[in-house]
Amino acid sequence: MYIATVPNRHAPPAMLLRESFREGGKVRPRTLANLTSWAPERIAALRRALKGEVDGLSGDLPPTCGPIVAVLFVLKHRADRLGLTRVLGKGRRAKLALFLVLVRVAAQGSRLAAVRWAANHAVAETRGLGRFDDDDLSAAFDALAPRQAPMEETLSRVSRRQTGQSPTVVLSDVTSSYFEGECQALAAFGDNRDKKAGKAQSVMGLVTTGHGEP
Repeated sequence: MYIATVPNRHAPPAMLLRESFREGGKVRPRTLANLTSWAPERIAALRRALKGEVDGLSGDLPPTCGPIVAVLFVLKHRADRLGLTRVLGKGRRAKLALFLVLVRVAAQGSRLAAVRWAANHAVAETRGLGRFDDDDLSAAFDALAPRQAPMEETLSRVSRRQTGQSPTVVLSDVTSSYFEGECQALAAFGDNRDKKAGKAQSVMGLVTTGHGEP
């Protein structure tokens, strides 16, 4: 891996974390993360780490904790292989929709919970997203609704090409219920779909095969 400086005619140069890979006998670069928003000292520290200058470093240095990178990084590459990233597109709403898909894999919860989850993870560095809220995530999915059928067909073709067979069809539905009492271990406060303020809720889902079997 290495850090590349990419010129930009209308903005400061972009700082990208890249790796080289071989494809068809040629060596090509792959961008792993956009570091443009990082502070210069963080980029300098990463350069040193990539060169091995801090291997075996010890001492009484105080620990530092930045945003978590690995979860979104790994899931994003999985989405790339499945063709999901390409199908959704490159715009901001497409990135928001992909983020919500990835966070559902990493941490089940509502869209509001996804926003809170993002506060501790490197969303800006790995997905190039600035601040957003649950309304932004809802709008992103609403914008994708008219494209659902062609996107599903494209993903199906990708799956058949990669595995040699049609993908397994899985059907799912989700509902929620709020509680008046305080003794429901599975209930928690969140973004209530029933618009019932101040009540703990529980979200329930049903997953079946394409034939409707649970």
